[in-house]
Amino acid sequence: MFLWSAASAFPARSYSQVDCLQGFEASLRFNDLAPSSQRLLRRVLGGDSGIKTRRLALTGIEEAFELNPDVLHRRFSEHAPRLAVDAVRRALSKANLNPDTLDALVISTCTGYLCPGLTSYVGESLGMAADAVHLDLVGHGCGAAIPNLRTAHALIHSGHARTVMSVCVEVCSAAFYLDDDPGVLISACLFGDAAGAVLCASEPPKQSRSVEWITSHSSLQPDKRESLRFEQRNGMLRNILARETPTIAADSAFHDLHHVLADRGLEKEAITSWITHAGGRRVLEAIAHKLALNRDALSVSWDLLSQYGNTSSSFVMLGLEKHLELDAPSGHWWMNSFGAGFSSHGILLKAE
Repeated sequence: MFLWSAASAFPARSYSQVDCLQGFEASLRFNDLAPSSQRLLRRVLGGDSGIKTRRLALTGIEEAFELNPDVLHRRFSEHAPRLAVDAVRRALSKANLNPDTLDALVISTCTGYLCPGLTSYVGESLGMAADAVHLDLVGHGCGAAIPNLRTAHALIHSGHARTVMSVCVEVCSAAFYLDDDPGVLISACLFGDAAGAVLCASEPPKQSRSVEWITSHSSLQPDKRESLRFEQRNGMLRNILARETPTIAADSAFHDLHHVLADRGLEKEAITSWITHAGGRRVLEAIAHKLALNRDALSVSWDLLSQYGNTSSSFVMLGLEKHLELDAPSGHWWMNSFGAGFSSHGILLKAE
C-alpha cells in the first residue's frame, strides 16, 4: 500500500490559551469548581503546556460552557461531516483525483455518534459511488489513525479496493466536560478540533513522492484501561486521563518501535522521520526521553501541538501531511499513536 497524499481541515476560529482561561473565569461554571480546580485551570492555561492556540468549533468561547447533551450532539453532527469532507477534498486535490475514483471510505471518530455513521454523510457530500465501501470505526480514541490505516491496508491487500480514503475527525469541543477531577479539567485545556485524511492506493503515485507502507504493530493493555478512556456521565462524554498516561504512552511507543525494528532487522538510526502523537507536553517529553530523541526529531509534533493542541486521532495524519509538505528526508519513517484501551500503535513507512 502507498500513501499518496495527506490533508487536514480545521474550524475557522482559533482561540489562544489566554482566551480560554478568560472564558473559563467569566463563566458560571468556573465558580462551581473547587478552589483547587480553579488554581489548576489557571496553571495549565496560563503556564507552559506546549499549547498556544487551538481551533474549536465555536462562534465564541462562551459556547464551550453550554454543557448539555443536545448542544454537544448538535455541535458534533454539524461540524464533524463538514470537517471530514473538507479534509478529503484537499487530499484528493493534492493527488489530482476525483471522489468517484474512491473504492472505499473509512472514518474514525470518538467524540460523537451518528447512525448512520459519518461515512453516510461524507460519502453523499462527495458524490461517491453507492457501491463503494463505507466503513465507520469507533472506540479507538486518540490512537485511531493507525487502526484506520491498517483497515485501508487490509482492504487493498485483499483486493477489495484499489483506492481508500482514511479519515479521522474529532470535534473535541463536543466532548468537553467540567468537574473537579484533575484529568477531566486538564483534558478541557488540551484538546482541539480537526480532521485529517490520507489517500491510500495499491500502486505508487506517478507524479509525487512515494511513501510505502512496510509493516505495523499494535498492542493492547486492558489492565490499564482506566488510565485513558471516555465514560458517559449525565448523558455526556467525560474524558478519563490519569497522571501515569505519559509514562504508559512512552513505554508502549518504545515496545512497538523495537518490536518492528527487531522484526525487520533495523536499528533505530534507520528512522529518518518521526510522526508522533502529542497527547500533551508531558507525553512528548516522556516519549522523547524513552526513545532517546532530541527535541528537533519531534519538531513537527511540537509545532502542531503548539498551534492546534491535541487533536486526538487526527493528529498523526496532520503530522504526515506536514512531513510531506516539508519534504522530509527519504528513508524509513515511523508513525505512532496511542489511545483508549490502553492501546498503542506504530507503522513503519518507506519514503523515496
